[in-house]
Amino acid sequence: MVTSKRIWLTINQEEAQKWQVLLNESGLTADWQVDYTVGLFEGEELIATGSVYDNIIKCVAIKNNQQSQNLLALVVQDLLTYLEELQKYHSFVYTKPATAVYFESLGFKVIVKTDTVVVLERGFPNIDTYRQKLLTAKREGRRIGAIVMNANPLTLGHQYLIETAAAASDVLYLFVVSENRSTFSEATRLEIVRQVTQDNPKIVVLPTDNYIVSNMTFPTYFLKEKANQDIAKVQAKVDATLFLEIIAPILSIQTRWVGEEPLSPVTQIYNEQMMAVFGNKLKLKIIPRLTQDGTVISATRVRAAIEQDDWETVQKLVPQQTYTILKGS
Repeated sequence: MVTSKRIWLTINQEEAQKWQVLLNESGLTADWQVDYTVGLFEGEELIATGSVYDNIIKCVAIKNNQQSQNLLALVVQDLLTYLEELQKYHSFVYTKPATAVYFESLGFKVIVKTDTVVVLERGFPNIDTYRQKLLTAKREGRRIGAIVMNANPLTLGHQYLIETAAAASDVLYLFVVSENRSTFSEATRLEIVRQVTQDNPKIVVLPTDNYIVSNMTFPTYFLKEKANQDIAKVQAKVDATLFLEIIAPILSIQTRWVGEEPLSPVTQIYNEQMMAVFGNKLKLKIIPRLTQDGTVISATRVRAAIEQDDWETVQKLVPQQTYTILKGS
């Protein structure tokens, strides 16, 4: 008889060990960044599991000798019920290419596929909604560039990257990360970016929604130094592939501009994966980071100065618009 129950990974070490073993046997890396995990047990044996983080279904595994049973549907239905209880009706699945077909039979649609991962979604708004949003903002030009930045907050270094890219472009799409997992909210970061760039008619500021550097495409980006670098490589490849195959064609983007990354291993992994995925299909321009007194200007330095109430240092590192908004917030 099969029974279903929640697995408390941080509390029940015995069941957490069984969960990790089942994932490893299924060729999956245990990703501990989850909010909820369900297990199907036959006696004391864990035969199937699945987890949710935010609205993302992941770490779904079925024991090899149980593949003939319809355990996947039971696991996914439990996870969808959990999400519906949280009033989340739009969900994503991270899974292996071999199992994607089973999720398609449950109503999920493929968004992006790499050699190791397929991402599917179910519900609304979806990738078509985002596609229409981008088409509405599309402009014509001969040299089309793009930057994706969290701008947490926007520094003189970000401003230098934007101005360098804009000078080499007819149109520059500036995507600001929508995910609210940073010190400053999306609304504050967008307001700063729009004020700093408002006098440059080449620049179009856009949100990333769920489809660039998000909980869905690249959740370890937000963990920075705490991130598992093997998982970060997989997710960065997903994010870069989605940008290449879906985002760039919609807006006819020819060049993605990024800053050189001497400080953050995860961001460096992201740059490396973009270089590998884009190949000769999309240019990746890496700009040396702006320095001040021999030290790289970074948002991390700005946040540290704010924590120390050192507004004199903050003023040296950010544009006036950023300083005014931060000082007033």
